[in-house]
Amino acid sequence: MQLRCGMESHLCTNPHHLNVWKAQELYYQRTRSERMEKKDVTEHNYLKKKLRVCVATCNRADYSKLAPIMCGIKSHPDDFELEVMVLGSHLIDDYGNTFRLIEQDGFEIGSKLHTIVRGEDEAAMVESVGLALVKLPDVLQRLHPDILVVHGDRFDALALATAAALMNIRILHVEGGEVSGTIDDSIRHAISKLAHYHACCTPRAEQYLIAMCEDHSRILLAGCPSYDKLLSTYHKDNYMDVIKSWLGDTVQKHDYIVALQHPVTTDIQHSIKIYGLMLDALLSFNKKTLILFPNIDAGSKEMVRVMRKKGIEQHPNFRAVKHIPFEQFIQLVCHAGCMIGNSSCGVREAGAFGTAVVNLGTRQTGRETGENVIHVRDADTHNKIYHALELQFGKRYPCGKIYGDGNAVTRILKFLRTIDLDEPLQKTFCFPPVKDSFSQDIDHILETQSALAVDLGGTNLRVAIVCMKGKILKKYTQPNPKTFEDRMQLILKMCFEAMWEAVRLNCRILGVGVSTGGRVNPQEGVVLHSTKLIQEWSTIDLRTPISDAMHLPVWVDNDGNCAALAEKKFGHGKGVENFVTIITGTGIGGGIIHHSELVHGSTFCAAELGHIMVSLEGPECSCGSRGCIEAYASGMALQREAKRLHDEDLLKVEGMDMKLSEPVTAAHLITAASLGNPKADAILNKACTALGVGIINILHIVNPSLVILSGVLASYYQNPVQHIVHGRALLSAQSIKVVTSDLEDPALLGAASMVLDYTTRRTY
Repeated sequence: MQLRCGMESHLCTNPHHLNVWKAQELYYQRTRSERMEKKDVTEHNYLKKKLRVCVATCNRADYSKLAPIMCGIKSHPDDFELEVMVLGSHLIDDYGNTFRLIEQDGFEIGSKLHTIVRGEDEAAMVESVGLALVKLPDVLQRLHPDILVVHGDRFDALALATAAALMNIRILHVEGGEVSGTIDDSIRHAISKLAHYHACCTPRAEQYLIAMCEDHSRILLAGCPSYDKLLSTYHKDNYMDVIKSWLGDTVQKHDYIVALQHPVTTDIQHSIKIYGLMLDALLSFNKKTLILFPNIDAGSKEMVRVMRKKGIEQHPNFRAVKHIPFEQFIQLVCHAGCMIGNSSCGVREAGAFGTAVVNLGTRQTGRETGENVIHVRDADTHNKIYHALELQFGKRYPCGKIYGDGNAVTRILKFLRTIDLDEPLQKTFCFPPVKDSFSQDIDHILETQSALAVDLGGTNLRVAIVCMKGKILKKYTQPNPKTFEDRMQLILKMCFEAMWEAVRLNCRILGVGVSTGGRVNPQEGVVLHSTKLIQEWSTIDLRTPISDAMHLPVWVDNDGNCAALAEKKFGHGKGVENFVTIITGTGIGGGIIHHSELVHGSTFCAAELGHIMVSLEGPECSCGSRGCIEAYASGMALQREAKRLHDEDLLKVEGMDMKLSEPVTAAHLITAASLGNPKADAILNKACTALGVGIINILHIVNPSLVILSGVLASYYQNPVQHIVHGRALLSAQSIKVVTSDLEDPALLGAASMVLDYTTRRTY
């Protein structure tokens, strides 16, 4: 049997699970970029070193999961150096000497360790672990791997993980975080705590690892590696040849049973009893049955005795085997009429084909299963098992992809490439917050690069997850409700949704930043006076209800100030000590950064730049005064003038495409001016002059070194305003540059920057 590295998927799909797998591609890109940015090395030098990977396989079951990974590593010799270690039941005659299959697959085995102590009780398992621990140090010292890949929940794997952890070898644990209801759970979770990295199979397993305080950035939701193999090989045309080679020429597809039952080491005698009842039920059911020998756990020898006592190996309806090559085994499971027993294959791989399964006992309790599985947990009578077989045999169920989509190896290889061997080896755990504990290390805080940003606009309410680099990872938008109660309820609902998404995206939220229109007291987190666009929004305490509900610190500020903070952290203002940001949108606003600090003023109305008066007898402003910049140059002012010209039939000119039902906006005024409409051009010249004169007043008062125009009208105003500054400002201010912002969402980024700056500086 030669391994194939194809990753194609040919099964019907569950859209939810497909979305989960696709979403992970963002994770790989982010994980790699963040790790690379934290290190003082170039990408070229980082990728140049080969990663020496040792894959350790203990039995036929884990080899089916590890073989696709080994194939992937072997196919990338420029990136990886593969070492293969074989131990456990692979080297025992009674279990088929399955190490030969590894060699047949073209892998060179670097080390073979005989670690199994023969016996039929729990003590033999313990002695086997001890024997493995005695032998492993010499082998690991000789192989000297950069990382050891360990699978699952077997006692052999626990010995591997223990030895590697004590010898300061990094460990990648495959299929951690799952629950199955036996001693395997304890072993699996113990290996997870020893491991430095995790490649898990399902979103639930990922969440369990997070709940176990494992570092989010070191958990990969990859899917089950065996799916990469089974999804690309199960549909081969020669499946009838495989079936007949194992069960005889008369057997047809969907007309035989595959049986595989293992001992439960926490209740050996009961599991032996269930095994006998299963054999009785299969004998009564009278269908051709392929039965595999149990694994090497305590109690397995007694189960084999039960099988032989009932004459199963000589019975014409049965074929008892110690091992079947995985590629053939998959085709046998795929085309079976039913699978019975307590093997994880029944609840994992069989679901990918829609094969009916009867799961017996408690060995798989807690596993995620599809609708193809019927559980007989209290399998205490022959009749119960027989009835379950009657219900399931011959049924076909929808194909499921709970455990993978056939692309696990691709993801795992990407994940391995992100491992930086210069990172500290010592594991860190992400414990939940402890009340009144503030003794966090500053480096740990700097790694926590995310904030919730809330923007309260006149039309929409937006919430976003923003990382330390200023990237918006997820954004939610809803219409802004008209009443205070509805608005607060929606803010909290959207924040909680974002918090859940942040966990999935491996983002730890440090706090909540709120950007809102109106005058704000940022020290108290209170909106003092609102703009007319947001109703019921004056004398509102925003900080307390959000902080109480989210259990996070909350910062609140005016949207113009937030725009300035966004430029300071992410935009043109980064590294600039003194600058002014002016928002040119529906209204005119802005913020002033002076000596690298935001200026609020004694009553929190500093930087109300839209209400600088540039004329004593100008048009009326929304603030109640006249001649403000906003009354000339805001989007509302330009829209007002555009409607006036339209009503007087003076707006539209030749070449201007304007529908009758289309609402008149500032954009129509700009279009008309560009097409030669003299009245539209005069209005815009006056708007540019008003804004330019207002900016000159700012330059003469606070003398910044840079002016940043933000908002939808910024690109239009930039050149005219720069020209006015050159022509009218004092000589010492004429050289000050006017630039347009490159930031897509300055309000959200500014809200996030309040959180990210203050929390990382520890100034609460």
